[in-house]
Amino acid sequence: MIRADSSSGCTRTFTEEQPTVNLQDLRVLLDYHYWARDRILDAVELLAPEQLTRDMSNSFRSIRDTLVHTYAAEWAWYARWTGESPTTLLAPDTFSDLASIRNQWKEHETRMRALLDGLGEEGIDRRIDYKLLNGQPSTSVFWHMLQHVVNHATYHRGQVTTMLRQLGATPPKAMDLIAFYRERGG
Repeated sequence: MIRADSSSGCTRTFTEEQPTVNLQDLRVLLDYHYWARDRILDAVELLAPEQLTRDMSNSFRSIRDTLVHTYAAEWAWYARWTGESPTTLLAPDTFSDLASIRNQWKEHETRMRALLDGLGEEGIDRRIDYKLLNGQPSTSVFWHMLQHVVNHATYHRGQVTTMLRQLGATPPKAMDLIAFYRERGG
């Protein structure tokens, strides 16, 4: 059991047996994830092809490579949730341009949303066995993994934003979660 105390005197207790999210929370999180993805892709769309693949000496060589890594990680988690455990991620050079990344990712979004809806409220707490890329077995709760996918993408969107600025390009519109909520009227 974890107790979280705040200076306001409000205490919230979390236990491993109690889910702290529900299906609707995860749907909104996925909405945010794809809203932010579209914002970063829209900003990158303005680059010349050479800028997309320019070596920026970052965690991943280029903006394209970082975007493909972000999509490929999501693709790998989805595969794990559906009973497959990939041993490699998708290679950046299999994506010739930004349109090919966007198109595959949009198609994948449909599968992600269908999977989440298919799990239902009880399914989000399900533990899933899978193997890491190196073959090491692991198990995690579905909603933990989905939150990880969104958090992982947020990290790499920040890297892409930095690379855009290094190129002198216009960064994306705000991608903060609060900007998403404000835009939705929440």
